[in-house]
Amino acid sequence: MADEQTLDTQTPDANSAAETASGDDLAARVQVLEEQLAAAQDQSLRAVAELQNIRRRAEQDVEKAHKFALERFANDLLPVVDSLERGLEMTSATDEAIKPVREGMELTLKLFHDTLKRFQVEAVDPHGTPFNPEHHQAMAMEESTHVEPGSVLKVFQKGYLLNGRLLRPAMVVVSKAPSATPPSIDEQA
Repeated sequence: MADEQTLDTQTPDANSAAETASGDDLAARVQVLEEQLAAAQDQSLRAVAELQNIRRRAEQDVEKAHKFALERFANDLLPVVDSLERGLEMTSATDEAIKPVREGMELTLKLFHDTLKRFQVEAVDPHGTPFNPEHHQAMAMEESTHVEPGSVLKVFQKGYLLNGRLLRPAMVVVSKAPSATPPSIDEQA
């Protein structure tokens, strides 16, 4: 009987130790599972965010494709517009023999300009404005006392923008400050 009492007194301690050990195992297991759950939730959120970014980029690409689809075609039409403008510059408005041809060229050029404007192709004619390397291409520099240095004096060829993006830069002559003339021999004496 004494042995049974000894066993009974040892059994509650052993049971509580076993419960504590299994409770620690359960707590550790719960913590591991919670960490795995948090990692899985994080991966899920990242995957959803990545899908949203891919969708947004695809929509932007489609929008750009629609917006700039005419870029090559518009570039091919610009020399025709340039030729019509040069033809009008070279003909005299007072010459009666070519007046009907000139009027036809003017109407054709107006039609071209209206069509280009309808498709958001805008001319860049920077005469008299400050030189902008993003929209202008300097072909030469000339000294000038009439305008500020760095201004556009002449435009060889107009530039064009398609939906605000440069299609072709304007070819221009830019002003520079007049150089100081060296003193002549007579002035030095």
